[in-house]
Amino acid sequence: MRVIGGIAGGRKLAAPKGMRIRPTSDRVKEALFSILGSYLDTFSHCGVLDIFAGTGSLGIEALSRGAIQAVFVDSHKDSVTLILKNLQNLGFSEQGRVLAKEALPALKLLEKQGITFQLVFLDPPYRQGAAVHVLEHLATSPLIDAGSLLIAESAADEHLPPAIGPLQEFDRRVYGETAVSFYRLNG
Repeated sequence: MRVIGGIAGGRKLAAPKGMRIRPTSDRVKEALFSILGSYLDTFSHCGVLDIFAGTGSLGIEALSRGAIQAVFVDSHKDSVTLILKNLQNLGFSEQGRVLAKEALPALKLLEKQGITFQLVFLDPPYRQGAAVHVLEHLATSPLIDAGSLLIAESAADEHLPPAIGPLQEFDRRVYGETAVSFYRLNG
C-alpha cells in the first residue's frame, strides 16, 4: 500500500495487521484519482472527508495531491492509530484531523462546526448498508454543497441506489470485486 501521486507519491503507508480492514487497492485508488482528475481542475481548494477511513489512504492521497485539509472518521481504535501514524510519517499531521467516532455522530459534530467538504470518500464494510445510511444523511447535510463530489466504494455485486434524495449517481466503475460510485447534488 502506497501513495500513488503528488508530493508523497511512491511512499508507503502503514498497513493493517489481520483482515479487519480492507484497504482500497493501489489499482482502484489510481483509477479513482485519475477519474477525479477529470472532474476537478485541481485538488488545491479541496477539503476532504474520509469516512470509514481505515488507514486514511484515500484522504492522504488527496492531501498528497494538494488538498488543503482532510478529516478522517473511523470508530475503531486500531484504525485511528494507523491514520495518525500515516499522517505523521508522511508529514500531513497539520492538515489532517481524526475523529474516533461512528460515522453519523461524527457527521453531526462536523455539521455543528460549519465545515463544507468538496470531496467525500466512503469506504464502509461491504454489504452492511452503511454506505446508503451515510449517503442518506449527507444528501441533506450542510457538509456538502453543489460543488461537492461523493465517492462510495462497495462490493461489485452491491448496487447502491442511483439517487438518494437530491444526490445523484453520475458515474460507476467496477474493478474486480470493488465498485466505485460517484455522486453529486442534483442541479
